[in-house]
Amino acid sequence: MTGDADQFDHDAARAALEWLVELGVDTAVGDAPVNAYELPDHLAQPKPAAPPADAPALPLRVAEAGPDPVEEARRAAKSARTLEELREAIVAYDLCPLKKGAKNTVFSDGNPKARVMVIGEAPGRDEDIQGKPFVGRAGQLLDRMFAGIGLDRTAPDAAHALYITNVLPWRPPGNREPEAGEIAQMLPFLARHVELADPDLIVLMGNAACAAALNRRGIMRLRGHWTEAFGRPAMPMTHPAYLLRQPHAKREAWADLLAIRARLDSLPG
Repeated sequence: MTGDADQFDHDAARAALEWLVELGVDTAVGDAPVNAYELPDHLAQPKPAAPPADAPALPLRVAEAGPDPVEEARRAAKSARTLEELREAIVAYDLCPLKKGAKNTVFSDGNPKARVMVIGEAPGRDEDIQGKPFVGRAGQLLDRMFAGIGLDRTAPDAAHALYITNVLPWRPPGNREPEAGEIAQMLPFLARHVELADPDLIVLMGNAACAAALNRRGIMRLRGHWTEAFGRPAMPMTHPAYLLRQPHAKREAWADLLAIRARLDSLPG
């Protein structure tokens, strides 16, 4: 039995050696065989990781609250005692982002003693360049419209004059409609403007003017109906720019103008 076992070990070792030679192994790298697949009895345990060092605490910086734009507008508007002081207060007001992209501050045009005050939406390209409200195509149409009822922005006497301003004194980018936040921000200036000009009645041209003065939109529902704005009779009307796009609406606009003329004639003054 022992001889057979020795012969088996010899034959197995010879076969293994021949297999290694077949694989290209031709050099012994050690005197004793090593089983590379056998695990040691005691594996080295990894050392526990050292706890991370505490990072130095950074002091928290609390952002300082800037001035409230609406409150600052109220304060500036209230301090204005004349229309000129109000214009200067608006020019000095830097909290509305629209001002940065505008060429001019568009305050007003016409006779400030006029019985009728027209409030538009915002300056367009032509108004931004010239610094006056309603000077483009829509403004030319507005002049013809009110001339039809005997009112003119260049008239020296209050009875036949017209005074014009906008909700926003600066042109919105791309002539877009004024946003609610912009209207709220500039509303104190508009309210003070009406108070200082003291017209007998107001004409609200378009949605933005109605949003500012009435806190309502939907000019097609509002137009033609007398309401009150800033403590005065007010007539909402479609904006002249809309009439340029929709000429068929001029008939309703003419009816609104006749209502303004009749109301003006019925008021003392």
